[in-house]
Amino acid sequence: MPRIFDFGGREVERSVTVASLRALKGGGRHAAQVTAETAEEAAAAEAAGIEMVVCRAANVSRVREGSRRVFVTAALGFADVVTSDEILRTAFSAVTAGADAVITGRGLDTVRMLANEQIPVMGHLGFVPRKSTWVGSIRAVGKTAVEALELWDRFRRLEDAGAFAVECEIIAADVMAEINRRTSLVTVSLGSGAEADVIFLFTSDICGESGRLPRHARAWGNLAVLQKAVRDARVEALSGFRNEVASGSYPANAEVAGIAQAELDDFRERLETERD
Repeated sequence: MPRIFDFGGREVERSVTVASLRALKGGGRHAAQVTAETAEEAAAAEAAGIEMVVCRAANVSRVREGSRRVFVTAALGFADVVTSDEILRTAFSAVTAGADAVITGRGLDTVRMLANEQIPVMGHLGFVPRKSTWVGSIRAVGKTAVEALELWDRFRRLEDAGAFAVECEIIAADVMAEINRRTSLVTVSLGSGAEADVIFLFTSDICGESGRLPRHARAWGNLAVLQKAVRDARVEALSGFRNEVASGSYPANAEVAGIAQAELDDFRERLETERD
């Protein structure tokens, strides 16, 4: 496992690095990426052999409590950080807290600004949910030759701006394969087929927590059933407590502290003396 110094100056081990991700291209191997916002999710990802996680920039420290080894990409909130100063401050805060890269869906000037500081930047192309008004619906991108060429141009401009990687969301799989052969960007496929360097799914989809599973996703678990059982058990327990409070059966003698009868009698006598 590679040893590096992170942006906080700490000597650390990482499952993958920017250099090793770039080395994946053309080799037929894939890294895996999932979402993680808590220490527990990060620890589970590491235990499962997942190399990469994405989290909100504000949650980097929490994620690092769960794993010191996964490659963490911090998402810069679309509306949370707006000005150049805010973007830089948040990005530097994230990487010094333990993130290995940042991801942004903002414009090329933002990518260029971050790349100029040698912060590894991941862009976002294809179907970008917050910008879906431009494509008119929730749909795959690149299903016509014209649209695929426009997409390819965006890849080239993102590469020229200094990004090292790009999240590729719901791009037609054959188009993704052609682009992946031609770009030096590390490609991260979210619903864009297997011909990418990294395969990405949301942890909530993988674990069966989502109410509706997207077409591109697959569930390997059914945490929704377990979570419902936990919620039902919690309500049942709380209802039992409330009912026994109402009936007077809680607390019972075994659940309260006692006092010797002589001490109680003495206490009562003293109370009476004080009252007189």
